Amino acid sequence: GDSCCNPVSMGYVQKLVEKKIPGIYVLSLKIGSNMIQDMENSFFMNVNDQVREVCSQLATDPHLHGGYNAMGFSQGGQFLRAVAQRCPAPPMLNLISIGGQHQGRVFGFPRCPGESSHVCDWIRKTLDLGAYTKAVQEHLVQAEYWHDPLKEEDYRKNSIFLADINQERGINETYKKNLMALKKFVMVKFLNDTMVDPPISEWFGFYKSGQAKETIPLQETSLYKEDRLGLQEMDKAGKLVFLGVKGDHLHFSEEWFDSTILPFLH
Repeated sequence: GDSCCNPVSMGYVQKLVEKKIPGIYVLSLKIGSNMIQDMENSFFMNVNDQVREVCSQLATDPHLHGGYNAMGFSQGGQFLRAVAQRCPAPPMLNLISIGGQHQGRVFGFPRCPGESSHVCDWIRKTLDLGAYTKAVQEHLVQAEYWHDPLKEEDYRKNSIFLADINQERGINETYKKNLMALKKFVMVKFLNDTMVDPPISEWFGFYKSGQAKETIPLQETSLYKEDRLGLQEMDKAGKLVFLGVKGDHLHFSEEWFDSTILPFLH
């Protein structure tokens, strides 16, 4: 529900980074030809197509040929991880995921932008009725990282985005090798998050399979134990950084951002 250049969100973050690190080049990714299209695409454009579009933008930007740092907010966190796994050129150096849902999220669609809008109501009903049907998967972004712990088999078979990048249907060695090439993979979890269910997904944890009450950290998941993405090896090498910040989803202070996040961009 956001766009690349909104002056109170992504545009604000871009100006903040440019102010704090003089001379830095910042590309704020736009999917579509204008802000309205960019916002609509965050709901309705197949994520795999979005990732391809971003890979093309990065590959053709001469400023980035030597490598770049990537920072994604909310669903942008897992989308940029897909970019790291699928598009190694130009190389992503550090990935900073701020509230990204790396094991997906489930249940409801809380705080959809524009609470009373018919679009939000339609999205909620559509997700409840058939998140894993082909039509919904291909045309509704939030369904593509919908991870229902009570329907693990449906998720593994029918999720066209998250199940793929999380190696749920087999091992793509290229994904693993490309992700492990990162210097740092920084994951920020909002400690009072009411939008992401479960919030531990922001640190790559999730519900224990088959129920929706008890959660487990990344290190206890089969993804980590089997090292399907290389996360175990990265963890042991000190490449994974788990940060917690007080506040609800994407609520943080400029001071926190300055002192905690900006050092990864220097």
